[in-house]
Amino acid sequence: MQKPMIAAVLVLLLLPMIPAPASAGPIESACLRSDRPQATRALCRCIGAVASQTLTRSEQRRAARFFRDPQLAQDIRMSRSARDNEFWARYRAFGAAAETRCSG
Repeated sequence: MQKPMIAAVLVLLLLPMIPAPASAGPIESACLRSDRPQATRALCRCIGAVASQTLTRSEQRRAARFFRDPQLAQDIRMSRSARDNEFWARYRAFGAAAETRCSG
């Protein structure tokens, strides 16, 4: 597996189940609602901030669906669609940036 893919998977796996505040973006909200016990509110906030800087609002909503349906991420990653490939490249960049800025 490539490092950015690992980063994206880690981001998805390290997210807690905490009620989302009203001002949270799609990624932060999905993070806060998830059942990943290893993460904290601060981590979700950090990941959400990185998402806001690297992904459009539409892309954030699309990526937030990965929390409920991890198979969707795999389907997009394996897609031959130019749109999906472009999104996946931006999502990988987001994952790498989130790993760098939000880890320990």
